[in-house]
Amino acid sequence: MRSHTQPLSYRLIVPNGYPESPDALPLVLDSPHSGTDYPPDFAPAVAHGVLRTAEDTWVADLWDGALEQGVPMLAARFPRSYIDANRACEEIDPQLLDQPWPTPLPDSAKVRLGKGLIWRMLDDGTPLYDRKLSHEEVHHRIQACWQPYHRALDELLSAAQARFGKVWHINCHSMPSVAGAYATDKPGLVHPDFVLGDRDGSTSDPAFREMVAQWLRARGYEVGVNDPYKGVEIVRRAGNPAAGRHSLQLEINRKLYMDETTLRPNEGYARLREDLRLLVAAIGQWTREQL
Repeated sequence: MRSHTQPLSYRLIVPNGYPESPDALPLVLDSPHSGTDYPPDFAPAVAHGVLRTAEDTWVADLWDGALEQGVPMLAARFPRSYIDANRACEEIDPQLLDQPWPTPLPDSAKVRLGKGLIWRMLDDGTPLYDRKLSHEEVHHRIQACWQPYHRALDELLSAAQARFGKVWHINCHSMPSVAGAYATDKPGLVHPDFVLGDRDGSTSDPAFREMVAQWLRARGYEVGVNDPYKGVEIVRRAGNPAAGRHSLQLEINRKLYMDETTLRPNEGYARLREDLRLLVAAIGQWTREQL
């Protein structure tokens, strides 16, 4: 494996020779919310332990088995609560700013929830800041974190597509067992084991989503499709099925693998990790059949 790091930005692990090696698969994984490197300029108003509830704890580790099968993994190093790579860089919350933004900002459901590009609050409504942010802070976070992450993902996808003609992408996430008050527009919803999102078939050929859903259901998991998570900015940017790019957001219920209070792995961790390794193998075989 070749590992590349970039301060405040991402961790990229690429199988040797990827994507030209004979063992390479036309599959790319990314985990945008697993970052744990908290920058010194963050200065939130909540304790570090509280901030960690925003992380997709253990998600990148759960997919480790993919790397041995010829699949690269991109994972954020910066925390989601500092800047969210799964938002459009225009989804700026005006309530956070010390002065008006110079250009019009789009209406955004995520911003209304306090979960825009830079979060205003945690899932339970806890405010992240006791101060306003300057335009310079916002621009710095975009340039230091958001832009390099998206550029690295696009380069990975482009390299795989150049090699194989098509590429499949899984945007890896976790979700709480029960939706928080400000997590989605369905607070209190009890989540299934997995939720697959392709923005109602616009970011991937639905056959990819259905192959993954059927495999997981055969293993005994409960699987939701495009509800309550359809996929957000990363699959929107990455997915273009007409051009041979198929992007799927995959949410894993945290109760399957960890204690949601202590954030430590539970007795289900090893089984889930093995199931994800087997899922990657099944996807690998399926994608080769599509080429």
